[in-house]
Amino acid sequence: MILLRLFWEFFQVGLFSIGGGMAAIPFLYDLSDRTGWFTYTQLADMIAVSESTPGPIGVNMATYVGFRMSGIPGAVISTLGFVAPSILIIILVSVFLHRFRGNRTVENAFYGLRPASSGLIASAALSVVIVALLAEGRSFGTLWQSMRWPAVALAAFLFIVTNLKKTKRWHPIVFLGFSAVVGMLFRFGGA
Repeated sequence: MILLRLFWEFFQVGLFSIGGGMAAIPFLYDLSDRTGWFTYTQLADMIAVSESTPGPIGVNMATYVGFRMSGIPGAVISTLGFVAPSILIIILVSVFLHRFRGNRTVENAFYGLRPASSGLIASAALSVVIVALLAEGRSFGTLWQSMRWPAVALAAFLFIVTNLKKTKRWHPIVFLGFSAVVGMLFRFGGA
């Protein structure tokens, strides 16, 4: 039963997250709320790991959640559920593409999807910033009290360093590795 639910939940995420893996993040927050399969902090960790590993972020997160819930079969089923809508839509579009090529209505519909995709990606970015920089579980009396100041300092440092002339062209893995080491040394994790 859990395998069927994993497939269905990730099928829905894959179907509606138009614009790439980052657009799937708001749907994953909703999935967390509805199922309790992972916390927001775990989702932020999944995003970090998925961004730093090869492959699409949405597929990596579906695989991770499926594995956590039901081992290798769960990972396979969740991944299939996530990619199935894209495969079905591509097959459908390829069958009917010659009919709609140059159709003004179809072009306008895709043009209209751009702001929605941008909004979903912006929402995902804001959600990650909130989880990364604000302390979870504290009463938010003031923004000042709820900030995770070591994380804010690291974010500010990385923003400055990645925009310096000497370090601007460094490979992103250098900054990811540095951030991981700092996070481990200063215990930036949610626990």
